[in-house]
Amino acid sequence: MLNSIQDTFKLRDGNEIPMEGFGTYKITEQADMDAAIKTAYENGYRLFDTAQLYNNEAVLGQAIKNNHINRNDIFITTKIPENKQGYESTLKAVDESLQRLQTDYLDLVLIHWPIHSEFFNTWRALEDAKAAGKIKSIGVSNYHRAHLELLKTKAREMPVVNQIELHPYLSQPTMVDFDQQAGILTQAWSPFGRGAALKDETIQKIADAHGKSVAQVILRWHLQRGVAIIPKSNTPERVQQNTDVYDFKLSDTEMQAINALNQNKRNGDDPELVYELEHQYH
Repeated sequence: MLNSIQDTFKLRDGNEIPMEGFGTYKITEQADMDAAIKTAYENGYRLFDTAQLYNNEAVLGQAIKNNHINRNDIFITTKIPENKQGYESTLKAVDESLQRLQTDYLDLVLIHWPIHSEFFNTWRALEDAKAAGKIKSIGVSNYHRAHLELLKTKAREMPVVNQIELHPYLSQPTMVDFDQQAGILTQAWSPFGRGAALKDETIQKIADAHGKSVAQVILRWHLQRGVAIIPKSNTPERVQQNTDVYDFKLSDTEMQAINALNQNKRNGDDPELVYELEHQYH
């Protein structure tokens, strides 16, 4: 049972990761990032999630400095984009992220999407960057079971995190179960389904029963499934609300009611198509 936003999960490699982190997607202005990180940190967030594709690593790195946050108190995740994959270019991309984020190590680096031509080379680069002490933990994003099983045929070590699109309309129960059995923490991006699930009447009734918002119920649902979350918001009030999900528990009946909302509905790209096309297509 998670008791607060400070609670962490012990990854298979022995490192600790906060179960709730702060997403920085689409925050690209320095003043906005400074304010967002200040609010998030003050509300207990210690994990900050970025990606090279977001074009905001430098802004995040500067915001951490501007807010006088001790680097060792926080957990930074970034991701390697499709056009930087491959052995040498991934190693170079890791160094670029370190420079932009003004740090000498990254807590977690993920492969943003699987692509077939550099599938094994990219992973080997992350394994080597970890061995060199530049990265503490390595993982993937948007990987299906087939991608993970393929990776296992050549990997020296397996990912400790798989960050995937996950929300009440795309609950991916078999993927979550597979990750869990493989010792991989599932982390949800787009935990609200890009806002679509926030209007759901079933969840609204559950929220009313607990005196909580729909967003809080959805985040609680993720956490009770053993899924880590990275909600994002620029609104201080919502940032605070997103951390206030540790003082109530959903019943089995309520969990099942939300599980039943699944429509296998993706808002983002299908990882299998990105794997084939080697780029995102939306």
